[in-house]
Amino acid sequence: MTTTEAPSNAPPEVARPPAPPRRRRRRLGPGRPVPYGWAIGPLLLLAIWSVGSAAGWIDERNLSAPWEVVATARELTEDGRLQENLWTSAQRALAGLGFGVAAGLVLAVVAGLSRLGEGVIDGPVQIKRSIPSLALIPLLILWFGIGETMKIVTITLGVLVPIYVHTHNGLRTIDSRYVELAETVRLNHLQFLRHVVLPGALPGFLLGMRFAVTNAWLALVVVEQVNATSGIGYMMELARTYGQTDVIIVGLVVYGLLGLVSDGLVRLVQRRALSWRRTLAD
Repeated sequence: MTTTEAPSNAPPEVARPPAPPRRRRRRLGPGRPVPYGWAIGPLLLLAIWSVGSAAGWIDERNLSAPWEVVATARELTEDGRLQENLWTSAQRALAGLGFGVAAGLVLAVVAGLSRLGEGVIDGPVQIKRSIPSLALIPLLILWFGIGETMKIVTITLGVLVPIYVHTHNGLRTIDSRYVELAETVRLNHLQFLRHVVLPGALPGFLLGMRFAVTNAWLALVVVEQVNATSGIGYMMELARTYGQTDVIIVGLVVYGLLGLVSDGLVRLVQRRALSWRRTLAD
């Protein structure tokens, strides 16, 4: 006796597409960039300063309230004193930065491409690196007087060292295979500098620029308080004489903004010029 199976009403099985692979969550590294993350720290400091001033925890004789500093900055701007002193300070900083970058770059190339040049140049630059610029001011005053030349030379010396150190390190870390390839294709000295040396030293140079712009403003703060008759530092020194804390804070804020904007510009150039590199900052 044969039994017939009842026809099944179940639909035929349809092959399911394979599940997409699960993307592993990134756990290492700093993570994704935070929008406007650069402003978190300054805004936090401003909030603490404002709360402390409003609650009376901060003595106004030692540190003026933020709203008083803003009012003072408005008065200085309306009088034209802030713009005039800022322009004078910017001229000094840019002049010292230009001379320092040029000198540091030339010295780094000579020392990086020649063992003899490194023996002659590296030692004195390292000695200067260990001597603070403030300690050289008495000697520079004896050599150049107390005028603009002394101030620009001081800024130049502060800029020269980081440009030299980081550019020289960038040159020394160029892969030797690129040098061998340049010799194989018979590049001349100018082509070698353009196609091998400059691209290889660019990361180190841009890193040195970040330190250089900061050192330029730091040196400017010092030299503008040495017998200056104009500039942000002179304005702050004059305010110290009369006990005007709010004016001093305005000068410090201006210096801080100048340093922040300068570093931001260099970082922007660094990000664009070195877009081919993949780092944790990406």
